[in-house]
Amino acid sequence: MKINLKILGTGCAKCKSLEKVTKEVVAENNIDAEVQKVEDIVEIMAYGIMTTPALVINEKVAFSGRVPSKSEIKSFIDKAIS
Repeated sequence: MKINLKILGTGCAKCKSLEKVTKEVVAENNIDAEVQKVEDIVEIMAYGIMTTPALVINEKVAFSGRVPSKSEIKSFIDKAIS
């Protein structure tokens, strides 16, 4: 099952860091996922988040406002696919 991951953020350092770490988690764990970066503020606001960066897994917001560790991101993905 292919997972859809979206990094929501306008391009700040934290947003870029979340994108990098998320892509590393996907690669290191051979996760079948499409990683998208969403920078359009209107699209970001449609998810109802108040702070970026945020990670959306299969159209559900997993978290926002911080850059979690690789293990946290992995657990969010695992929870979404189980």
